[in-house]
Parts: sequence; structure tokens; C-alpha cells
Amino acid sequence: EKVFEIGRNFRNEGIDLTHNPEFTACEFYQAYADYNDLMAMTEHMLSELVKSLTGGSYKINCSIPIGGGNDDEEADNEKAESAMINAAASQKTTAAAAAPAATTTVEIDFTPPFRRIRMIPELERETGRSFPSEYTSEEAQSFLSSLCDEYNVTCHPPKTPARMLDKLVGRLLEKRCMNPSFIMDHPAVLSPLAKHHRQHAGLTERFELFVCGKEIANAYTELNDPEVQRERFMAQAEAATQGDEEAQMLDETFCTALEYGLPPTAGWGLGIDRLVMMLTNQHSLREVLFFPAMRSS
Repeated sequence: EKVFEIGRNFRNEGIDLTHNPEFTACEFYQAYADYNDLMAMTEHMLSELVKSLTGGSYKINCSIPIGGGNDDEEADNEKAESAMINAAASQKTTAAAAAPAATTTVEIDFTPPFRRIRMIPELERETGRSFPSEYTSEEAQSFLSSLCDEYNVTCHPPKTPARMLDKLVGRLLEKRCMNPSFIMDHPAVLSPLAKHHRQHAGLTERFELFVCGKEIANAYTELNDPEVQRERFMAQAEAATQGDEEAQMLDETFCTALEYGLPPTAGWGLGIDRLVMMLTNQHSLREVLFFPAMRSS
């Protein structure tokens, strides 16, 4: 039992090399499946897609910006995008002028199986620190704040545990995922809609697929317990009151629907525009959109 949609999405966010307020996504629910099933499906689909496009090879070339080293992805992309827009405004229409100031081409290998990275154990390996089992205490917040300072990771207010943990993952894990890699088993504080992990307390059955250091897909075993879901929504609403614009709000209609019943289900989403951008070796999302959003001059 499956249902899918390929459609347009709208988000109130800025424009940069890999973000656009309007984008196309493929999303589906699959009953009686979990995130392990979706990892296997994602791996097979994308590796075979690349193999078909290249005529038999699992390898493609991908252009990525050079340098920066900034943990703030949007800041890095803003600089490159501004350079490109300024060049266009100056009527420098050659390919060299339209591209970011410095890019390099890397070979990306989609040969299965993709690398699987358990988020917290990998962070512990990178930092040499033992991470807490839960992230709502003041001690956990202090621990994450000190790690952000140690690794020079910028986290703009509000410095909630979820935001600091997300920034640390971006600096220490995501940017190292050049070849397709699943970052998996996120803490519940990062995944309000994902089901609790069946083996590891405090974690969820979720994965994100990264290629060239950018997220391509996001999936998880769906949380189908209405009481737990309501508790997580309440925690997210509290984060929103602190200024976290990405926090979920309480959706009582959704919780009521869960009370009627949801079978064991897995949910999956993939950004089609960003995938096409990588498969066609483009440095900017604007290059694969028919009518990209433009900044006012």
C-alpha cells in the first residue's frame, strides 16, 4: 500500500546556490515498511538511475565551490550567488563570468552500497566526546554550546539543542559526504515526526542522504503514536516561542488522525531540482529551473 506525489513546494526561505522558495519534490508513504526498506530502495533507485544516464558507469562529475570552510551553508552559498548575480547585472554573460569565482569538479561514485553513518557515534568519534542520551537538559545545552565554541561553529539565536546539534552535524559530518552517504539514527529532538529507534533510546529511525555535502533525500519510519506525537509537537512549539523559525507547530488535526490509526509506515522525500542539478553538473539550482526566483536589483 503506497501513495506518492510529485509536486511543487513553497517555503519562505532565501535564495542561494542550492535553495529556492519554490521547488519540486517527490514524496511518498509506504505502509508496512520502515527506514531500512527505504534506504535499500533509495540506494537501488539512484545507483541505477546514474548507471542508466551514463551508459553503464556509476560515476559522474559534480562541480562544487572551492574554499570558504564556513559552517553556515547559506552564508557560503549567498556569497557565490551574489557574485553570479552581480556578474549578470554587469552584462558579463560568458560562462566564466556567470559561474562562481572558484569551483572544482569532483568525481562522485554511486556504486552501491552507500556509506551508512550513525549520527551520534560518528560525532563522538570526530570529537572524542561522549554525547548525552537526551538533549533537553541544561547540561546537554551547555555541552553542545561548548562544542560549538570549540569547533568555531556559528549558531545564531535561539541556541536550542536541536539547532546547535544540527550545526555541528553540518560542520563535522555533512560536508565530508562527497559520495552518497546516509546519515542516520537522528536524536528525537531533531526528528519530531520520526518513530523512536527500536534499539537505541532517545534516537529515531530516520536517515538523510547527502551527496556533494548537500542533502538530497530525507526519510523515516513514521511516528504513529498520537500521544508521543502530541508531546513532540508541544516541545517544538516551545522551541518556536524561543525564536526557532524551523520548529513545528502543534497540529492537533494530525494527532487526531493518528488516533484513528496509522499502520506501520515509512515516509520519504527527495528534492528533484537539486538531484537534477547534480546529475547535470550545474553549480547553481537556478540553472535547472525554468523560472527561478530573482532578487530585486
